[in-house]
Amino acid sequence: MPAEPHSPSRNHETPAQTRAAIDAAAERATIYDYLRLEDSERAKWRTRLSRIEKRRLFRRWSFWARPDQRLPPGDWVYWLILAGRGAGKTRAGAEAVREWIKTYPIVNLIGATADDARDIMVLGESGLLACCSPTERPHYASASARLIWPNGATSQLFSAEEPDRLRGKQHMKLWCDELAAWRYPDAFEQALLGLRLGDSPQVVITTTPRPLKMLKQLLADKDAIVTHGSTFDNADHLARAFLSRIAARYEGRAVGRQELFAEMLEEAPGALWTRELIERHRIAGVAAPGEYAEIVVGVDPPATSGARADECGIVVASKAANGEIYVLADLSSQGDSPAGWATRVVAAYRSYRANRVVVEVNNGGEMVADVLRQSEANLPVRSVNATRGKFLRAEPIAAAYERGMVHHVGAFAKLEDQLCALTPDFDARSAGYSPDRADALVWAIADLIHLDRKDRSGMVDFYRDAARKR
Repeated sequence: MPAEPHSPSRNHETPAQTRAAIDAAAERATIYDYLRLEDSERAKWRTRLSRIEKRRLFRRWSFWARPDQRLPPGDWVYWLILAGRGAGKTRAGAEAVREWIKTYPIVNLIGATADDARDIMVLGESGLLACCSPTERPHYASASARLIWPNGATSQLFSAEEPDRLRGKQHMKLWCDELAAWRYPDAFEQALLGLRLGDSPQVVITTTPRPLKMLKQLLADKDAIVTHGSTFDNADHLARAFLSRIAARYEGRAVGRQELFAEMLEEAPGALWTRELIERHRIAGVAAPGEYAEIVVGVDPPATSGARADECGIVVASKAANGEIYVLADLSSQGDSPAGWATRVVAAYRSYRANRVVVEVNNGGEMVADVLRQSEANLPVRSVNATRGKFLRAEPIAAAYERGMVHHVGAFAKLEDQLCALTPDFDARSAGYSPDRADALVWAIADLIHLDRKDRSGMVDFYRDAARKR
C-alpha cells in the first residue's frame, strides 16, 4: 500500500495536493494492500477520498483484480488465462480490452459463436458494457456486430464458427474467448495472420483448457505468458449454492480438475478414443467432400426434461462415395422438452439434407418416433435398441477411427470429451453424466457402415468395401 495519507510529510499539503497524492496512491494500491492495513488506517484512508475519487476507485480494475487477472507488463504476444468456470477470466479479458482501447484504435473480439461474442463478451454480467463506466461505455451496433468507443476506437465482433470472415481482417489487439471450445482451429490461425497492426500486436486468450494440439503449442511458445485460476479463487463473488452444487457434483472426478481447477487433463487409461487419434484425422471444413452418398442424424433422447435431465445427443454424420465417414455437427442440447429436442432433430435433418434419422428407443419405445413425426410427419426414422453396454457398442466405431476412416470436420469439444472418457469401467452415475453425445455419434456411424443391419456382416463388410474403393 502507498504511504498512508496522514503521514507527517503531508501535513502542509494544500487540499489539491492532498487529493492528487491520494489519487496517485489509489493508482498504485490494490485491495490486498488495503486489507493489510489496520482498521483505523483503513478508515483514515477512506475519509481522505472524495466522492468522485471513490467512484473512480470503484471502476479501477487494477485496484480490485487478483494478480492473475491483471494485464501483464512486458513484451509478450499471447496472454493465456487458463481458468475454471466462474473464475473471473471473462472479466479479465474484458478489462484488458478496456485498458487497450485507451491507446489502440482497433481492438477486436472473437467468441466461440456469434451468440457467445454478443451475450458473454459484450452484454454479459462480466462483459464490456458492464465493466465500463457510463462515460467510457461503447455504443453496441448490433446490426454490424461492432462496438464504437467514445474516443473513436472500434471493436469488431467475430465468430470462430466463420473462419473465412477473419481473412484479410487486421487487428492491433485481440480478445479470444473459450479458444478450447472453438469448432474450427483455422479461425485462430486466420486471426493471428491479421494480428499485424500497431507497435505491439497482442492477444489475450480466456479459456478453460483442454488437451488440444493448438493450446499445447501456445503454452510452449516463448512469446506466451500463462496465468491460472480456479473457480474457488473467485468464491467471494459466486453464489454459495452454486459452489456447494459444483463441489458435490465434481468432487473426486477428473472433469472437475479440468472445469474447476483448469488442469489440462491427458488421456484416460483404457479409453476407446484418444485426443491424438481424433486429431490425427481431423480436417477443416474446406477439405470436406462437397457431396456425400449418405447423411444421417443420430439421436440419443433423454428420458426426462428439465434442468437436471440428461442431454439429448444429436450428431450429424455422413459417408462419402469412397466409404469414409465425416462427423459434420454436434447439435446436442440439454433441458429441452420432447417437442423442443424433436424440433432440433428435424431442423438438423432439413439443414443437412439427411437421408434419415437414427434414434435409440430404449427410453420411450415407439413414442420417441411418434414425437419426432409430430414435428415432421414424413420424417424417415429408423429406431434402434441398445442390447449391449456403451463400451461394447462403441468398440467397432472406435476401430473405424483407428483405421483412419472417420474424420471430424472441425472440432466438437464436448463430444470429444465424452469419447475420450469412454473406458471399460465407465459408470454414468459415478461420472455424473451420461455420454449422450457419444451415443448419438455411435448410432449414426453404426448406421452408415451398416454395423447393426441383419443383412450385413458389419465391420468386415465395411473394411472390405473401404479397401476396395481406396
